[in-house]
Amino acid sequence: MVEETFKYAATPASSKVATAAWEAIQTCREVYNHALTQEYRPRPKGSKPSYTSMQNKLPAWKEKWPEWSDVYSKTLQMAVRRIKQSESVLESLKEKGYEVGQLQWKSPEEYRSIVYNQSGFDVDRNTDRTEHATVDFSKIGIFHLKYHRPLPEDGEISQIILKKTKTGDWTVNIVVDYEPEYPEPPAIEEIDAENTVGIDLGITSFIHDSTGRSFKSLDEQTDRERIERRHRNLSRKEYGSNNWEKARQKLAQAYKRLRNRRKDYREKLAHEYTTHYDAVFLEDLNVKSMIEGDRNSRNIAAMSWRKTIYAFKRHGEKNGCHVIEVPPAGTTKRCSQCGTETAKPLWVRKHSCPACGFVANRDYNSALEIKRLGLEKIGIRDSSVDIGQGMAESTSPELGEFWCANESPRDSLTPAETALPGEAPSISPKRVVETGSPTLKEQTAAAVSE
Repeated sequence: MVEETFKYAATPASSKVATAAWEAIQTCREVYNHALTQEYRPRPKGSKPSYTSMQNKLPAWKEKWPEWSDVYSKTLQMAVRRIKQSESVLESLKEKGYEVGQLQWKSPEEYRSIVYNQSGFDVDRNTDRTEHATVDFSKIGIFHLKYHRPLPEDGEISQIILKKTKTGDWTVNIVVDYEPEYPEPPAIEEIDAENTVGIDLGITSFIHDSTGRSFKSLDEQTDRERIERRHRNLSRKEYGSNNWEKARQKLAQAYKRLRNRRKDYREKLAHEYTTHYDAVFLEDLNVKSMIEGDRNSRNIAAMSWRKTIYAFKRHGEKNGCHVIEVPPAGTTKRCSQCGTETAKPLWVRKHSCPACGFVANRDYNSALEIKRLGLEKIGIRDSSVDIGQGMAESTSPELGEFWCANESPRDSLTPAETALPGEAPSISPKRVVETGSPTLKEQTAAAVSE
């Protein structure tokens, strides 16, 4: 049994419904702030009230503030529960070494969602309209969903989250408990080394793998210029005015567009690799310490490496692929063929081993080393290449298809791009698409992702 969240764009049935939804959210915010500042935070650390004890005070609070009774009772309980959930998140971050403060009073801009747990909603998936469904929220009204992804037929809806985003749009997140029919990953002892791949995550090349393929990082210049332009436009508006609110929403839309582009890119790459290989090896990067460094922090943050690794793990589970992290120490310095370490500054992009003479792209050598470490970790020997032999004198073959069905150990895959091993030309992120895209039925090159 797994718990999965299905997110849909939503539209209120009328302006009255939209107003009722926002008022309900703000009432939950008032309950949250009252419970936090009057009940939870004043208590000493060792004697904080439990969720149940605070929840039991809701009837008395409703008598004192009758307008709170206009909101469905379960949503008020979930507003109180959010305090304990947020406290757990802060504690987990503290255990990981982050500096955290304490929970703060929420302003209307910071509290933008309401949670219906177990009851108080009715989902209608059979509306006789294509990609359409509705959700009827108790004491709010009906929201229309862009039902692009069907819910599991045998799934049980545990809760629904209604949210008004900073762009002014509404979303509905439906949390479902169900038994997915994921394929079983192959047994470790049955994996062939040729059916695995090592991946080096970088900045200039977002991904460079052990077969020589590389994918360029997204070109975010246009998005960043748009964000900076809208920041300047917002700064010229009178704070709190209608024009200021419109400018704020446009700025939020610019940020959302950039986030969506990054997510789309990493999700498609994760899907392709985990459907093509039996095992994928990645570096266990400590992104937190890298961002806190004095160089490239903005570019490192933009790469979203941890989110990329999580995407690979999620798709690996769905596609029956082992996704394994290996220690990153020394992967950029160590020769993948003989193990000799050579210090290289960041601006040196070519690996040249003084011991065995192996010359290759720096990221390609790292990917090979990551694959070697991954195979070593799971106890598989790569019989195709002996350390210190063969590879140093190898030459690149002719251009071949990116996902070659004849070479694939898995199901037949649609060709998506061409590249050279070793000194491979980088593949543009605009040419990354999911296998099986309709546009690939008429051409062998990958279609533009946007």
